[in-house]
Amino acid sequence: MNNFLNRLKSSPVGILGFSIIIIVFFLSIFSEIISPYDPNQYNLRMRYIPPFWISGDLNFILGTDQLGRDMLSRLIYGTRISVIVGIGGVIVSMVIGVFIGLICGFYRGIIDAILSRVIDTLMSIPFILLAISIVGMVGISGNDSLIVIIVVLGLTGWITFARVIRAEVLSIREKEYVESAYAIGQTNFLIIIKHILPNVIPYIIVLSTLQIATVIIAESSLSFLGLGVKPPIVTWGSMLADGRDHLATSWWLATFPGLAITFTTLGLIIFGDWLRDYLDPKMNT
Repeated sequence: MNNFLNRLKSSPVGILGFSIIIIVFFLSIFSEIISPYDPNQYNLRMRYIPPFWISGDLNFILGTDQLGRDMLSRLIYGTRISVIVGIGGVIVSMVIGVFIGLICGFYRGIIDAILSRVIDTLMSIPFILLAISIVGMVGISGNDSLIVIIVVLGLTGWITFARVIRAEVLSIREKEYVESAYAIGQTNFLIIIKHILPNVIPYIIVLSTLQIATVIIAESSLSFLGLGVKPPIVTWGSMLADGRDHLATSWWLATFPGLAITFTTLGLIIFGDWLRDYLDPKMNT
């Protein structure tokens, strides 16, 4: 832990990414305490109030939307949904992708050939298009929309995990300590669990960090298109969709959720890139 903190302190870029992630998680956990208003509380008499530096109204720091709802409160609550969908989707992707990657890389043969062709086929389809197709087939209702989106994005994101883990397992299984484990009679299951899986965990951690950013963007895109999490649940993508028709007159409706998506994904990507260097043995020599 001390080595991690010392390396992080020496990297301004790593500190920036890590700070953004901490802020996002803090807002998502304490959104109900921090938010000044209910995100769905509307007041038609308070519609289209600009941010406080334009209007001078400190009651609505980032202004209000077309229904008089507080933009700051909606942004804070949207943080929670983005974090839930990002982490939930990545967990689903990680479980499926790591399992398939381990099986393909370790056993090879016909299993690897079949699954590799499936992965190559799915890789030829853009991630967001695949997600839209699955959402269109499954259908989403208001009550279970959050769970459905998490599962859908998880089922479309496992390919990245599978490809990377498979490539690493192909290399690791040729190492001397794996051959020694075979020589003393350990089963394939024990070899995978004790010798191979621990050595791919750093790659899983880095991929998970980067993949959360991808999932957040995908969820925002689906919500923007009306295929994501349904109201009254607040999401940054739905806020963007609500504000796109008011850019000329009420720019803040789409600008602030767009900035929230940008900075959150940027922080995750920056920190993930730093984490990759930190966990790379070659960078520690």
